[in-house]
Parts: sequence; C-alpha cells; structure tokens
Amino acid sequence: MSGESDEGAAADLVRARTALLTPPPGARRLGPAALREALVELHDFWLATRAAAVGVGEDTGTALVAVGALGRRELAPWSDLDLVLVHDGSGRQKGADRVSRIADALWYPLWDAGIGLDHSVRTVGEAVGVATEDLRVALGLLEVRLLAGDPELAERLSSSARQAWRAGMRARFDELVDTTRSRWQRSGEVAHRVEPDLKNGRGGLRDVQLLDALAAAQLVDRPAVDVRSARGLMLDLRTELHRRAGRARDVLQAEDAHELAGVPDLGVTDRYDLARSLSGAARTVVYATDVALRSARAALPKRGLAALRRAPARRGLDEGVVEQAGEVVLAREAQVTRDPALVLRLAAVAARTGLPIAAGTLNRLAEAAPELREPWPRAARTELLALLGAGEGAVDVIEALDRTGLWGRLFPEWGAVRDLPPRDRTHVWTVDRHLVEVTARASELTTRVSRPDLLLLGALVHDIGKGRDEDHSVVGAQLARHIGRRLGLWPADVDLLAAMVRHHLLLPHTAQRRDPEDPATVQRVVDTLGGDAVLLELLHALSEADALGTGPGVWTPWRATLMGDLVRRCRVVMAGEPVPGPEPLSDDRLALAQAVASSGRPEVSIDAGEELTTVTMTVAAPDRPGLLSRAAGVLALHSLQVHAAVLVEHDGVAVDSFTVSPRFGRLPEASLMREDLVRVLQGSLDLPARLAAKERDYSSHVPTTPPASRVLWFDDEATGAVVLELRTADRIGLLHHVAAALESQGVDVRWARVSTLGSSVVDAFCLEATADPDVADGTPHGGPGTGSVVALDPTRRRAIEAAVMAAARPARGAEDPTGSRVG
Repeated sequence: MSGESDEGAAADLVRARTALLTPPPGARRLGPAALREALVELHDFWLATRAAAVGVGEDTGTALVAVGALGRRELAPWSDLDLVLVHDGSGRQKGADRVSRIADALWYPLWDAGIGLDHSVRTVGEAVGVATEDLRVALGLLEVRLLAGDPELAERLSSSARQAWRAGMRARFDELVDTTRSRWQRSGEVAHRVEPDLKNGRGGLRDVQLLDALAAAQLVDRPAVDVRSARGLMLDLRTELHRRAGRARDVLQAEDAHELAGVPDLGVTDRYDLARSLSGAARTVVYATDVALRSARAALPKRGLAALRRAPARRGLDEGVVEQAGEVVLAREAQVTRDPALVLRLAAVAARTGLPIAAGTLNRLAEAAPELREPWPRAARTELLALLGAGEGAVDVIEALDRTGLWGRLFPEWGAVRDLPPRDRTHVWTVDRHLVEVTARASELTTRVSRPDLLLLGALVHDIGKGRDEDHSVVGAQLARHIGRRLGLWPADVDLLAAMVRHHLLLPHTAQRRDPEDPATVQRVVDTLGGDAVLLELLHALSEADALGTGPGVWTPWRATLMGDLVRRCRVVMAGEPVPGPEPLSDDRLALAQAVASSGRPEVSIDAGEELTTVTMTVAAPDRPGLLSRAAGVLALHSLQVHAAVLVEHDGVAVDSFTVSPRFGRLPEASLMREDLVRVLQGSLDLPARLAAKERDYSSHVPTTPPASRVLWFDDEATGAVVLELRTADRIGLLHHVAAALESQGVDVRWARVSTLGSSVVDAFCLEATADPDVADGTPHGGPGTGSVVALDPTRRRAIEAAVMAAARPARGAEDPTGSRVG
C-alpha cells in the first residue's frame, strides 16, 4: 500500500486529539493524568486498527510495538510516537517486500498528518543487536508494549532486550553514568533552576526512567512511592505545558508558572507553591538517583580476581568518620548520640574529599544525632566553617543534609527559603541553592579579607530574610543575630554578621544607581557603615560572591571596576583623608574638547587601556539637545554594547565617555564612528531607520516572551540626585531609544550605567530636568549640570516614565520618541 493512496488516513486521529486538547463548549476538560490516559487509548486504538487493516495480525509474523512515552503510557499532547514494527524475518525477499509495504502504510499517514514519529523496522535479533551498540535504543526496548500483531513475537523482543540489558550492564554501566552526567551538565537541575527542564534536567523524568532501567537490570529495587509521586507531578506539569503551548515543551519558563498555578488538578495555590512542589519532587528524584547509582555500582557482578577480593577496607578519615566502598560512613566506635559535632564533622569530610555520604549513615544521623544547644560548642562551629570553606564540594553535601532533615535542624530559618523561587529573572537558582552557591564562591575569596569566617557565614545567610513580606535585608539582619548567637559568636561578631546581611546590597546598588565620583555618595556609604573598614572589606567580597552565585554574566569586569572604584574612595575617607572629588578631564579628553571647540566638528577617540573586554570610547561634539541619543545610536549601529556613560560639558563642548564592548566581532575604527556621527548630526544618515533595520536583523536575539518592563525612582537626599532605573529586555539600540525619550521630556542625563544580565538589562540614569520640557526648538541646554534645573514632581515623573516605557518596547512600526519613523 503506497503513501499516496493513504493521504488523509490519519485525519480522524488528528481531529480526535484536537477535541481532547480543546474540548467544545460544554464538554468536560480533562485533567492532566486523565488527558494522558485518553491520548494513550486514542493512539492505541488508531494504531491497532490501522495495523490490522494493513496486514499486521497474530499469525502474520509481525507485531507493532510502542516504546518511549507511548510504551510507558505517559504520552503528553505533543510527544513523538516511538514505534517499532517487529517481524520474524521469514520469506526472504518476498517477506521483506511485504514488511516494507506494511511499514509504509503505517508511517506515511502519520507523517502526512504532521505527527512526530520515531520509527524502525527490525527483527528481534536486529533490534537487540542495535541495542548493544546504542544506549538510547537499549533503554527504549525496556519499555516495549504490544499494540497489534503477534504477542509471542513482542514478548520475545521484550524478554530478549531485558536479558541483554542485564547481561551487558557490567560492561556499559560507566557509559550509562557518563551519559547521565553529560545530560545533567547540559540541562541543569530541576530542583534549583528558575526555568527547569522537566524532562532532561537532573531530578527530571529521564532520571525516573533511569531508576526503572537500573531496576530492570536487577541492581536496585523499583522506585519507591515518593519517587512515583514526584514522577506524577512532573508528568502533569509537562502535560499542561504541552497543552497550553500547543507544541512540545519541556522547559518550564517563569511566565508559564503563573498560568499553570491556576490549574486546579495540580493542587497548588500560586506560582511559589508550584515552584516549591516541583523543587521538592525533583530533590526526591535526585536523592533516589544518587543512592541508586552508588548501590548499582556496588551490586555489579564481579568477575575474575575481583570476585575473590575481600569486602572493601574501612579507611579512617576523621574522628568517628571512615570511608568504605567510596562512601563516607560512620566508624564503628562513633558516638552518635553523644558527639554534638559529628554531623558537621562528617559533612566537612565529605565536602573536602568529594565522597558522598552513605544513605544509611544519613538516616542513622537523622534518627539519633542530638540537637545542638545554644551556644554551639567550638568544635561544631569549627566543623561548620570547614564545610562552608570546602567550596564546590559543599553544595551536594548540604543538599544531602537538607534532604534528610539534618540541615533544617541546624538552621531552622532555612525552611522559609527552601525551594523558594526568586522574584528577579537574573537569578537562575532557587533562594536556598543561591545561598549555597554564593557560599561556594565566597570560599574562593577568603584570602582577600581579614575575617574569612564571617565572610562564609555572611554568604550563607545574606538572603535568609527572603520569603517574608518585609524587606529581606531588615528581616535577614534580625535572623542573622539569632543565628550568630546560636553559633556562639562573640557579641561584636554577631553585630558584624548582622550588618553584613543588612547592607549586603549597599555597594552594588550604590555603584549602579549613584555617582561614585560624587563626594556626597562616598560619604553616605562611609556613614552607613559607621566607618568600619572591616565591614567594607567583607561587603566588597560578599558583593562579588553574590553576583557570581546569581547567574552567568552578572559579575563582569566593568562591574568589578565600578565597585572597586567606590570601595577605594570609601577606604580613603575611612583612613581620615579628604573625600576624593570627581576625576577632572584627562589631558587626552581635554585636547579632544579643545579640538572640537576650534573646528566645530565631532571627534571620537578609543582608549583600550589594559582592559581586554571593555574599552572607553569618548565622543566630543558641540553641545546640543539629543546628542546622547544620537551618539548611543551610532554606537548601536556599530554593534557596541554600552555599559556606562559619563557626560561632561567643557566650554560648550559635550564630552561623553562610554564604556563599551563589541557584541560580536572587533571594535570599529574611530574614524568610521566619527564619520557616522557627523552624518547623523547633519541629518544625512537616517539613524532611526538604520537602527530599525538592525533590530530586525537581530530580532532572533530578543526573547519570544520578554519580561515586563519596570521603572523605579531613587532620590538621594545627600546629593540631590534623582535616578531613574529601567529594567527591561535587552535589544539593539535600547539606550538610543530611552535617551531619546528622556530628551523629548526635557531631561538631561548626568550619567548612565547599563548592566546586561542575560537577556535583561538594568539601566540607571541620573537626571536633571529643565524648566520647560519642550525642547523641539533645538535650544541647547548648556550640558548637564547647567542652566535652570527644576525638581521632578510626581506629574512630571509619570510623563517621563510613560515615555521611557514606550521606548523600551521593541519597535513595531511605531513612532520613535524623537518623532522619526522607526519601523
């Protein structure tokens, strides 16, 4: 039977599936589990009927079997069908032609209907042979389920595949583990990622299938009830994700959580409840998988001399702690009920050696270890610091302690942040995992501070106040006091730890939202910290660790330079020296301004300095309204990403310095930049049109569902500065559009700073407003800091905010704020 004669044969299957996914008005909407069952029954019926119609029967030497999602009866709305047409190989050429015709008659209608299909046609021997070479095929054949045809043939395939799997496990176990770890590396963790991969992530559905595969090899028991419950939740989420997206989706994005939290069948109240439920389920699977992999390795059949060796020796690691069979276990003489530091000593050893703690040891400690009384004994505090100072090795150890309830007994405050999703898109971890990641990063910075113990403790608890309705820095400082007293710190150290938590955002926020060269800004930081140089040193290191533990691209060389300059100025003041004033124009920039004053033509210079990733580009031109937006537009045309802008006026010449880096490729020549700037200022280069074209060319870099833009205002009483902060999705030419919007509102920008965090940006603008917002007449303002400056009242701020929000939206044929056509 040819494919052409069966055109539209699967149309009824598609219509029935559509009716299940989008029921007509008045029809009952199926919950996720019921929907999967209905989809399985639908596809089973259609495939069985189709197979019988094209010649697959009990006595035909053929069988149609399902593997993958359909074989497991876990079919999500847009899952591919994994099908195998098994035949007995009889009849040679004539039989092969018949099997080929049957296969075409089965596959072509599904392809024509646009249904995803993974298919093969094999004898039992061929299938098992392929499985011995291809791990993915071997895993799939463990899930064989008969749809139509010869049941004996299907059973022979299933039993042969399972027997081969068991027999070959010793030889391919390392491959299985390596493949699993590579998948984890690619897809991240379900439990702690803000946007987890439900299928491939660590702790996801693939790991549950791995547990089934290890059980099929008779190395471990079948997954327990808690793992099956976790599987059910992730299957339900994936089913709803497919249904709402209308396509195959495995990554649960932040915006999906709001919608899925409203599905009554999931049993969650909001997106935070959903995130916590998912995180708890994934952690259950991770723990079960880790234990199963270790147990399976120990249970692998031994051959040759290995079978004659004695049980592995126990190697002493510390008091009451030994290694056995590659795991950390309790020594026989360990005083579990009388040694208060034993839990932390064992954890510190595991983190230091990289060896996992045996599941039985964790369970015994959870049952018998005593509670630590306040204040902790010195030994327990010492072991805690050893654990926190182990760096990356501490991450999995703390997770294991938390999984078995031991970490929560040490830090009861942890319950509020456990599995808590962050509110900020720049964070890639849940709050509890973020605290552990920051501690690991802080362990690499301990030699930079005089109190490494407080740096580690501050990193561990700096966000402990989150998950409550109050300012997390204020609540966290109170909790840090309780924790410090419980740990037995000296009162002065308790105060210092609380101050670290209270002010852990002071340096990054000041560097981003204030002018570090302003003496009032520096004095404000010094006064806030009470002139404490040790606290300043700790906050500097904590700020770096916090950024490194937030996500990729958050800590950049430019941010390090910005914060380092602020800290340097604060140290000068704390040492009793005068407050450093703003840096004067360098000789090079002064010469550039004088050249512009003489010629009236713009000039551009590039200073790479010693920094390899960013450079300083200075644009000097006769001061006029709109210069910032036009200069930013020219930078965008040349694919330069702006990180900071400092705007200075000298004798009627605007000297704007931009810290930039190429988005891709090399830096452009300064002469080309100057030529384009001249053309823009003369009006011979249509900047809005060129930028719109460039945005269209690189539209694939813009998220399909960008985050909602947000504007925040900050008023500094010490300096009188007004700072507007814009949080939005990054795109080519964003700074140009926002600067043009500010200029259209009669606002001068004293300085600007841009932080690019993944696909999002946080742009800060220090503003001065002129008395008359109408700047269309082209009258020069005289540069930032000159002329008539007025306060930004609420009405004026609302107008500015509306203009900025409009500029932040990607252009769709709308008007640019300057009045020029953008799209």
